[in-house]
Amino acid sequence: MEEEPSAKHHHAETSDKSSNLIDINVLGEKREYTTTLKGVELHGNETLEIVCTSIPEKADEVISKLWMKLGGRFRRIVSVGVHYTNEDEPPQMAAVLQLCIDELCLVYHIAAATKWPKRLTEMLQHEKLFTFAGFSIESDKEKLKLSSMEINPNKFIDIQRKWRVPYTGKEYDSLTDVAASVIHPFYKGMKNKINTQEDYKLWGTSELPDNLIEYAGVDAYAAYKSWFMIDYITDGSEYAKEREAENFYDRPYCPFTG
Repeated sequence: MEEEPSAKHHHAETSDKSSNLIDINVLGEKREYTTTLKGVELHGNETLEIVCTSIPEKADEVISKLWMKLGGRFRRIVSVGVHYTNEDEPPQMAAVLQLCIDELCLVYHIAAATKWPKRLTEMLQHEKLFTFAGFSIESDKEKLKLSSMEINPNKFIDIQRKWRVPYTGKEYDSLTDVAASVIHPFYKGMKNKINTQEDYKLWGTSELPDNLIEYAGVDAYAAYKSWFMIDYITDGSEYAKEREAENFYDRPYCPFTG
């Protein structure tokens, strides 16, 4: 773990840069901090880097790295997820926003921050570049809007509505169900390191403990990788159907054609 606590002079140095940023209207213990977890274990030999921060400039730095990962790709998928402030202290609002691409995840601690990162606004509202995938994303969008942030309504996918795990008989699948089905059984145990009753009350506190940061990152990765796999397989199936409709497979085979 790498922890980078802020100091008072840091705020003074960045105040000019932050003056044009959007205020965050979420009650919480405001504090500038960054915690980085590297080598977080996933399935197989896969590992994840998670950067949790309440500092807009640090978040912008990570968002720039996420943005660069998508350069040149045809499918620009970004997972998005939101955790909420304590429901016992209404109104319930967005406390944490998580974004993930490949092995890098940003956990932005909204409840501890005072400003929204500039690049985050550009990313979530971009008209063309990104498709955001998440679980029960309508609720996340609602909570984000209460916190003065919105996702482009034309650029998001709710995995829970777009994919069902076959033969389970469930009315709705959880992210753990989907990720364990399409990625690896490892993701059935995603919540083993947290107490879902007590730890979920801590999203609005500062600083977030490491186990919640790790959970947020793995949760974000599971959503990203799940939709990446589902979308890839669906595209392949649709491509095969197009070939079938064109009678492609009835043509004589020639080993010298590509």
